[in-house]
This record gives sequence, structure tokens and C-alpha cells, in this order.
Amino acid sequence: MPRRSYDHYCPASRALDLVGDRWSLLVVRELCSGPRRYSDLFADLPGISTDMLAARLKDLERDGILTRRRVGPRASTALYELTAAGLGLRPVLEALSAWGTTLLGERRATDAVRAHWFALPLGRLIAERIGRGTATVRIGDTVFHVISDESGVVHRDGPAEAADVVLDLDLSAATAVVNGSRTLEAALPEVTWPNRVAVD
Repeated sequence: MPRRSYDHYCPASRALDLVGDRWSLLVVRELCSGPRRYSDLFADLPGISTDMLAARLKDLERDGILTRRRVGPRASTALYELTAAGLGLRPVLEALSAWGTTLLGERRATDAVRAHWFALPLGRLIAERIGRGTATVRIGDTVFHVISDESGVVHRDGPAEAADVVLDLDLSAATAVVNGSRTLEAALPEVTWPNRVAVD
């Protein structure tokens, strides 16, 4: 099937030709913290059909946004990860996350939630608080770490090898911090924050 295009000679239009389809940027969001198996992606994208996920992965691979490699016994498992071009979409997701924070409001009964979805907004808030440094974040059973340095803010799966600060939140506290109804300091009064080192 030929790719649909806006046929606008415009950088934003060309970008949306590649990642403007429903679910595309959310697949990229899932891969921002590291490689994922198909089953992980399917589990963490509630509401997507298997056909839609397969189509989006195929499109994003064709367009050089992600790669697929075989791992495991007899190379039986496909692992998806972002390419350099895909990683270049991280600032786009960060901007959308910052813009969308004001739209969160109260969680609706129909809203799915995954703790790692808070990595983007929490990463931004943590970077503002610590400047340059590394933080391990635990939200229930989910653990990721945030690295803030002169090149920006990234998050990765699992704990940091040497974190400047460790933050333990339950899901309701993480939600309150992300939607702006509580500060990090109010949600984590017991945390001793490292001295802030400015990011160049």
C-alpha cells in the first residue's frame, strides 16, 4: 500500500508523513527507555490491536525510525529499538509531554496507566531539581533511571549504577507530581536532594 502524504512542502508535514499516524509516536515513547519485545509493546499499549501494532512497527522500521533484531535461542525473539533518527524524536515527545501535562486533569475510570509513562514528565521535573546528575525512580514494581546532563535528559530501564538520588513513589504520588497537584519535594519529604549542579 503506498504511503499517504499531505503533499505539503513543509518540514512539519514531512515529519507527520512518517510519524503522524495513530499510535506511531506512542510506539516511539515505549522505545525511548530501551529495546522492547513485541509482547512488551503490546502489553504496554492498551487499546492497540495486534494488526495495528504490527503495521506500525513495520512502517517505523521501513522509515528508519526503529530497527528489529533477532535475539534469544535460535534467534526466536524480535527486539525493537530506536535508531538515531528515532531517538531524534525524543525532544518532540518531551515537548508534547510538557504541553499535555496541563490536559491531564483527574484520571478517568477508562484511562489506562503504566508507571513508566511518567518517565518523560518526571525526568523533566527531576532535571529541574538536580540539574546535572542521575536519579533512580521506583514507582511500585517499575524502576527506571533518569540522566540529566549537558546533552539533555534521558531515561533508561532499571536502576542507575550510581544514582545521586533514589526516589520511591507510589502510583498516586507519581500521578499527583505529574499532573502538578504536588511537588516532588512534597511527595518525597524524606529525600535528601543532592546539591544542584547547573546543566551547561
